[in-house]
Amino acid sequence: MQAVVLAAGKGERLWPLTENRPKPMIPVANRPLLEHIVDALVAVGVSELVLVVGSNRERVQRHFENGDAWGVDISYVIQDPQLGTGHALLQAEAQVGESFVALNGDRIIDASLVEDVWTRHRETGDPAMGVTQVEKPSQYGVVELDGERVTSIEEQPLPELAKSTFINAGVYAFDPSIFAAIRQTESHGEQALTDTLSTLLADQPIRAVQYRGRWLDVSEPWDLLTVNDALLADREPEPPQHAAIDDSAVIADETVFGDDVVVHPQAAVLGGVTVGDNVSVGAGAVVKNAILLSDCTIDAGAIVNDCIVGANTSIGANTTVEGGSADVVLDDAVHRDVRFGGLVGDNVTVGANATVVPGTIIGNGATVDSATRVAGRIEDGSHVTRG
Repeated sequence: MQAVVLAAGKGERLWPLTENRPKPMIPVANRPLLEHIVDALVAVGVSELVLVVGSNRERVQRHFENGDAWGVDISYVIQDPQLGTGHALLQAEAQVGESFVALNGDRIIDASLVEDVWTRHRETGDPAMGVTQVEKPSQYGVVELDGERVTSIEEQPLPELAKSTFINAGVYAFDPSIFAAIRQTESHGEQALTDTLSTLLADQPIRAVQYRGRWLDVSEPWDLLTVNDALLADREPEPPQHAAIDDSAVIADETVFGDDVVVHPQAAVLGGVTVGDNVSVGAGAVVKNAILLSDCTIDAGAIVNDCIVGANTSIGANTTVEGGSADVVLDDAVHRDVRFGGLVGDNVTVGANATVVPGTIIGNGATVDSATRVAGRIEDGSHVTRG
């Protein structure tokens, strides 16, 4: 089985993390999003994997190399510029010789969905796609069905106009004729794969494979915390293997630790926390529902809730990331009442006794002075002072 994974998108809504790494390489449960997907493909017998890469592609290629560590043959094609999912898939045409699976590189699914979509395509000869049900279908591609046949696909309709609770799960099986169909699809700057599928519906059946398993999407920053929490809840608790943890520290079961972590006396690392390599959690600090990327430092007495802390970032002594719910503006859209303490980018210094208000996003390389209250969006390289 061949598979093509679309992993070229930058993921601008996940700024500032995606300035220094591609979206599929953001870690959840201490492994890149894309690694969870590769594991699922290997589990169903994929032997050849084509990764479509773009922004910061070197991070993907250095991590996966030729695929030997996963027992799969990995090759790479580059999408530059990024002009949509159809355009991304088209870049892999020369690498694909027969029917294949294609899927997005930023959604974590069970291996069973890949297997079922592949089986349906092989049985019918028609294109097949996974569909799943969600509470808010208008945030995705809404799929209307007649039995197992797809009758329409509409990207992000207004909530009151959504014709179905089924959405596109982002897993497909095609034969090579899909490439000609993409080229023939009228486009206006971007070539969306769903536009091609909508065009095909008039002449060829597209088979829907209904799926009720794990489907974890990362679109906004707080999705990282949701996905991280779900993955930690699914794993068997195991004690940290390569961490120096003081006997007086409290470590919850729903945590995962990287290598060379230090947890100081009286610190508490509570549920839903991923701790990257070379992280230090200071004496009396409390971390809950958070992702701490590699080489970051949480100083003594700091409290970090509902937060993503970037690589090589320090949170000063007795500083509080308050956690809780907030209204957050991304791309001029207001997201109401989301549980999101904040996102602190890479190489940031937050001084002592500062307060980070829920919903705050701090850009890479910023400095926040001690005793400062910070809120909203702080641009890269900013210096936030008290007063």
